[in-house]
Amino acid sequence: MTICLCLSFAVLTGCKKEQKAEGLHGPVEVTAVKITPRDIPVEFEFIGQTESSHQVEIRSRVDGFLEKRLYEEGEIVKAGQVMFQMDRRPFEASLQEAKGELAQQEARLANAKANLARIKPLAEKNAVSKKDLDDAIGNERVSQAAVIAAQGKVRQAELNLSYTTIRSPVTGLSSRAKKQEGSYIAVGPESLLTYVAKIDPIWVTFSVSENEFLKLKEGVKLGLLKLPPGDNYSVKVVLADGTVFPQKGVLTFAEPTFSQETGTFLVRASLSNPRSVSQLRPGQFVRVYLIGAVRPKAVTVPRRAVQQGAKGHFVWVVNKEGQAELRNVVVGEWYGDECFVTEGLKLDEMLVVDGIIKLAAGVPVKIVEPTPVGAKPPGARAEKQEAPSAPVKK
Repeated sequence: MTICLCLSFAVLTGCKKEQKAEGLHGPVEVTAVKITPRDIPVEFEFIGQTESSHQVEIRSRVDGFLEKRLYEEGEIVKAGQVMFQMDRRPFEASLQEAKGELAQQEARLANAKANLARIKPLAEKNAVSKKDLDDAIGNERVSQAAVIAAQGKVRQAELNLSYTTIRSPVTGLSSRAKKQEGSYIAVGPESLLTYVAKIDPIWVTFSVSENEFLKLKEGVKLGLLKLPPGDNYSVKVVLADGTVFPQKGVLTFAEPTFSQETGTFLVRASLSNPRSVSQLRPGQFVRVYLIGAVRPKAVTVPRRAVQQGAKGHFVWVVNKEGQAELRNVVVGEWYGDECFVTEGLKLDEMLVVDGIIKLAAGVPVKIVEPTPVGAKPPGARAEKQEAPSAPVKK
């Protein structure tokens, strides 16, 4: 009886070993994707800063006392809106004085013209001397010049009076007032009253380094990049909290030379920033994306398919015999959940994505459908489920 039990145990043990060996030498289940080059849009990312497209200084053009501030600090002001009012009375008096002087000169001109009109007929009859005629003509011309000068004084007095009402030349965001009511304003460095920053459109400036510029040119030269015609990029802006600004922009300016201090050159983009979506203000730091370039016939693979070893990056592919084959590759930038592969892969090859952990060179491979989200990937071990414990009797 003992001998029979030993033989039975040996037979069962041999069957289990044979089944285990067959499981080890069976094909490894993996998921794979076919290598298919395609044109892929490329975005270039930079760190930029917003600035006003037209920031103007609001200054006083005449000396005088500031009477009123007529705008709310920090609010949007419209072009032509009155922002400050200076004391008008001294300028009104100057205008009245200038008008009085003009009236005097006009009266003298009228008298000189009448005198010349009387002398001309007498001079034709030689009733007066040639000198009397020349004096009359000279007096008439001097009076005309005096009238013109008086008219200029009136015009200057009118301008000075108009300068007492200080308006915004542009529609934009107002700054705080640097002078308060009752302050005496003198023309010169101290005449600055406030700023108005035009924010629609708004500018975004960023810098391109020499290395980035040379890398871009090399990519175009090698055929790895295709730039939009005329460098007509579309500009996308992402705010500090990750919000994508709804308006797209265009490039409007690029410095022709590199800065000797930083080794970069400045690029500027212009974006519409209407009040309905006005989220950008001058001085914000944003991420700038240039859209429009393309990688022609590029190869991208899932990031999880790329491994790194002592000799660099490598992937697993399924060869024509259905076996796993290790392949060294050269990878480029990331593209979402994928990365570019510039060397090492061929058209229509099958790249292993999941089930890599059990692969070795020459191991038979069985390609299966991708695992649904939440399910276990191919080759994963099933977890043991413990049997529910029996209730404890009290």
